[in-house]
Amino acid sequence: MYDTKYFKAADEGEVLQYMQAHPFVVVCGVGADAVPVASHIPVLIEERAGKIFLLGHFMRKQEHTQVFHQNEAALVIFSGAHAYISASWYTDPQKVSTWNYQAVHATGRLKFVDDAALYDLLVKLTRHFEGHDDSPALVPKMNEEYLRQNMKAIIGFEIAVTKLDHVFKLSQNRQQADFHKIIDQLSTGDSDSTTVAAKMDKLGGELFGRE
Repeated sequence: MYDTKYFKAADEGEVLQYMQAHPFVVVCGVGADAVPVASHIPVLIEERAGKIFLLGHFMRKQEHTQVFHQNEAALVIFSGAHAYISASWYTDPQKVSTWNYQAVHATGRLKFVDDAALYDLLVKLTRHFEGHDDSPALVPKMNEEYLRQNMKAIIGFEIAVTKLDHVFKLSQNRQQADFHKIIDQLSTGDSDSTTVAAKMDKLGGELFGRE
């Protein structure tokens, strides 16, 4: 991961908030043949006794399932909005263009769980993402036989995170005038660009103070 002191969060709490806001992740692993695999799935984030755990599930009999039976080492990538930053927006355009983005890499060991733990995970997942207790899509409200049949096709896992790396690259290394020019340009762009602009605007108050 690109790593420099300019592009860091104020504290680990900010990193965790970013992870919670972007739970659809890429889970990466490497099997015995040294060929990498990646899966795109949602995860739950839990804190227990000061440690971070990521919970999710895979389809059974897939490449990713086989790989993690061979090698428990996992890399989980959290990412969100990103935007191209043109050097033409700078006071001095004779600089390099770049890209603004935020990403977190969580490294850990992936352990598969039993059916009881899988059921508990599905209860937590539906409750978390449905967002309200009266949703008919909550696991406890589903037909039990239908649920048990579908559970046969998936396997739950838990990753104990051993390392967190991140880069929050939002033009923190630019002069104040350029920083605000970038925000102005991004504010007229697509949804990703406007999202990055909003994050930069919030950060700008910390970097330069409010005018």
